[in-house]
Amino acid sequence: MTDVITVPVVPRVPVRGGGEFPVHRIYCVGRNYAEHAAEMGHDARESPFFFMKPADAVLPVRAGATGFMDYPGLTNDLHHEVELVVAIGDAAAGNGRDVAEEDAPRLIFGYAVGLDMTRRDLQAAAKKAGRPWSIAKGFDQSAPIGEIHRIEETGELGAGAITLDVDGTPRQKGDLSDLIWNVRETIAWLSRAWMLKPGDLIFTGTPAGVAAVGRGQTLTGRIAGLGELVVRLR
Repeated sequence: MTDVITVPVVPRVPVRGGGEFPVHRIYCVGRNYAEHAAEMGHDARESPFFFMKPADAVLPVRAGATGFMDYPGLTNDLHHEVELVVAIGDAAAGNGRDVAEEDAPRLIFGYAVGLDMTRRDLQAAAKKAGRPWSIAKGFDQSAPIGEIHRIEETGELGAGAITLDVDGTPRQKGDLSDLIWNVRETIAWLSRAWMLKPGDLIFTGTPAGVAAVGRGQTLTGRIAGLGELVVRLR
């Protein structure tokens, strides 16, 4: 069968040591650190909830490089949210539904540092009106991501510092052990709603300290064992 339009290029994220990771879907966990949930006005413990970004929202940044993100339209209140990203690998093929927590690690290809960039003013307006968040979360370049580190190199990550600086000034600070719903639990929950497949990325939530950034500022996200992700707004 012949395509009637030009097929879009599949977004890809570089993998440490070589190769690229083709992106299928992007899932995001909301309010998954207690202090961040509190700063957003919610109780620390609630059932996990999810939203999605389009696959081509990724802005891949290689190690040692600076990624350049265009300041999006329709907002005057763009916020940073540094997150651990979990990449789902081939072990999920045909078997990524109703995954038990103890089996979740078999789905993990690796981990990366990511940013869930958010048009906070549009999100607030959507919440007030009881409308979806898509316009606030799923815009172009809203998911900067660093190189993916294979789980064979990192081991399963359950603890470690996660931080974000803006122009060298600390903004966010937490630990992966502070996740309300850890990675295993998150994979298990997600797999009840969607069949997880190779190429899926899971943004696991952000610690407290989210705030606005503007053009010309540089964001540096770090997670212990995964290096850093540097993004400059223009």
